[in-house]
Amino acid sequence: MDKTAAISGVMGYVPDFRLTNAMLEEMVDTNDEWIVSRTGIKERRILKGEQAGTSVMAIEAVNRLLEKTNTATTDVDLVIAATVTPDMRFPSLANIVADKCKMPGIPAFDINAACSGFLYALNVGSQMISTGLYKKVIVVGADKMSSILNYKDRSTCILFGDGAGAVLLEPNEEGCGVLDCFMGGDGSGEKYLNLKAGGSRTPLTHELLDLGAHYVFQDGGPVFKMAVSKMAESAKLIMERNQLSAEDVHWLVPHQANKRIIDATANFAGLPIEKVMVNIEKYGNTTAATIPLCLWEWENKMNPGDNLILVAFGGGFSWGATYLKWAY
Repeated sequence: MDKTAAISGVMGYVPDFRLTNAMLEEMVDTNDEWIVSRTGIKERRILKGEQAGTSVMAIEAVNRLLEKTNTATTDVDLVIAATVTPDMRFPSLANIVADKCKMPGIPAFDINAACSGFLYALNVGSQMISTGLYKKVIVVGADKMSSILNYKDRSTCILFGDGAGAVLLEPNEEGCGVLDCFMGGDGSGEKYLNLKAGGSRTPLTHELLDLGAHYVFQDGGPVFKMAVSKMAESAKLIMERNQLSAEDVHWLVPHQANKRIIDATANFAGLPIEKVMVNIEKYGNTTAATIPLCLWEWENKMNPGDNLILVAFGGGFSWGATYLKWAY
């Protein structure tokens, strides 16, 4: 059988500080019932500390992953980081992680596909292994969304949290690993979900700072409808393409954007909630970190050969699904 890229280890990291709905009630016009009924979120983790960037969480997740899998830093061939909140425009988050985790000299790069980032990075990393060029690839999804949120905007600040998750990919000859993937995108969605200022089109100025153009903007209605549609369609497509019935799927691993979106995706795929990984109530939407954080929390509940469908939707728009057979 051809070699596939299998996850041989997973690790997550979230900051200690819990931003609860009760705390948000003191910051913005909202309340616990309003937030829970619309999103399913009860609290989210926030990274605190002077100059504490996304790399703090990514480095912690990767170092713990290396220790957990007993992997020498000299054996890692490639690091791919999925993020929309890198420490700086360059060097990349992946480069910083590789350096701080004592993996100098290896290729490392970032992927920006918003909330679909980890799924995109996982698919790229698996292809790198399938070529035979690499044997150990680390894929990390990490975002410090609190750094780009306006905590006076209840349409966005209630949704997001900070976190990181990382996986180790290795060749597998037993039929486990990434078996199929589908990715899609539609750049016309930029008007509904974006961060306007700070890019080459609109460099950041004092005036734009005063206007809050450096914060996430979201038009919730169109984003919600598109997310429900594309996540459901992607999950169904990947199942049909691989002749998987709902009974064949052990776990649906959806991006944790909104509990209603998760439920709609599961319903469309014909999967009961018992087969769906959901931790949005604890962490909120950690963007590129949501899927690996789910894998980390459910690791002990999975068995070799379990069929997983990973599905995501992100700003841009971007979306996709991956069929993964668990390897351990």
